[in-house]
Amino acid sequence: MRKKLIAANWKMYKTPEETRAFFRDFLPLVSGHDRDEIVVCPPYIDLTAAVEVTKNSNVAVGAQNVHWKNEGAFTGEISALMLLSVGVTHVIVGHSERRQYFGETDDTVNLRLKAALESGLTPICCVGEVLEEREAGLTDDVLRRQCVRAFHAISAKKAAKLVVAYEPVWAIGTGKTATPEIVAEAHAVIRREATEVFGEDFAAQLRILYGGSVKPENASALMEKEEIDGALVGGASLDAKSFAAIVKY
Repeated sequence: MRKKLIAANWKMYKTPEETRAFFRDFLPLVSGHDRDEIVVCPPYIDLTAAVEVTKNSNVAVGAQNVHWKNEGAFTGEISALMLLSVGVTHVIVGHSERRQYFGETDDTVNLRLKAALESGLTPICCVGEVLEEREAGLTDDVLRRQCVRAFHAISAKKAAKLVVAYEPVWAIGTGKTATPEIVAEAHAVIRREATEVFGEDFAAQLRILYGGSVKPENASALMEKEEIDGALVGGASLDAKSFAAIVKY
């Protein structure tokens, strides 16, 4: 059985004080919950506050991106060593908003993924198609390409902590949610690619999350599917009660 992972991506929301307030409300709501792994990924400025308030709890803290170098003249970037130094354990890599707005490519996703894995962080590597690609029947091709390029030159041993998140871009922040059946089909494509690259045993253990307008109302229907190993939650993770309801689906 793959342990489900429920991750919050706060995107560009919350100050350190708002972060502390969120966890004051959230931690009691999920105290003792060990069925699923819980991760919250706030903006960089909130990481120290998040790590401090979640110490000795069942909630881990992740970042929203990582650079492939340990240091250097890369204005606005952050390294795996920096994240580890403040107690971060997870990191999102290749989110569709990074691809859409900030020039992230399949190749830079691969570099960031390698850096995360080599440093010991648990990467949540995002893949997914835009609406035009889905309507043109290209979903499988897009997922295969993104996975092959992201996983390039990474061994199964190095990839041990890898988590993949399927995020159909047309369902992010739109209120549209892919049906559990659509998600399960996409996850099966990703798992087949992981089998090709890393082998059958690895792929059987690989956790594949779903992200795209996940909310308390649809969480249990999604999580019931055997092929769905958790969720990457955006807007609905900003409210403590809402995110706790998703965690406890």
